[in-house]
Amino acid sequence: MRDGDWAAIVLAGGRGSRLGGRSKAELEFEGRRLLDRALDAMAGASAIVVVGAAGLDDDRFQAGVRAVSELPRWGGPAAALAAGLAALPETPERVVVLAVDLPRADEAIGPLLAAATGPDGCVAVDADGVRQPLLAVYRAAALRAAVDAAYARGGLENLSLRRVLAGLDLADVALQPGLTDDVDTPDDAARAGIRLRTSPGNGTP
Repeated sequence: MRDGDWAAIVLAGGRGSRLGGRSKAELEFEGRRLLDRALDAMAGASAIVVVGAAGLDDDRFQAGVRAVSELPRWGGPAAALAAGLAALPETPERVVVLAVDLPRADEAIGPLLAAATGPDGCVAVDADGVRQPLLAVYRAAALRAAVDAAYARGGLENLSLRRVLAGLDLADVALQPGLTDDVDTPDDAARAGIRLRTSPGNGTP
């Protein structure tokens, strides 16, 4: 797809409970925080919405990016995705969805955008062939319909995103090893080369 043919939603919330309460968006990989790397990966988007990250009003946050919170707060990725869709200024043809805790997102988005997509988009698969719905390109209308249908069935709070998207016809895209690796635990951070700084007040290393 060409620049401007797609919009982007970056999911940057979550309590980071397995990381001692650290914000994943603020973790640094190769000298830059993960939120900045995610935003750079979306540079060609017509619009960018970031959902759930703290500190979005600081002077490091890029201009022209809309920041929103999921409803309810800490409501999970399905609720966050719905908030991101609702915040897009217009309905694009395609929407790139990205979790902020993917350190190498800037290397992953290009191959996804270049991939031949299925009727409803394409999704990255990891080395084990498992789909990663938070690293994907969706047809906007199909994504919105899936989210709306799930909401109508009983709401989105803490609902499995894979369940929400189960009916979509997506093409699988196998990326280079490591591009789908996320950071959920201290061990994940260590493997990625991310040093976890001491969190003020709790003494967590």
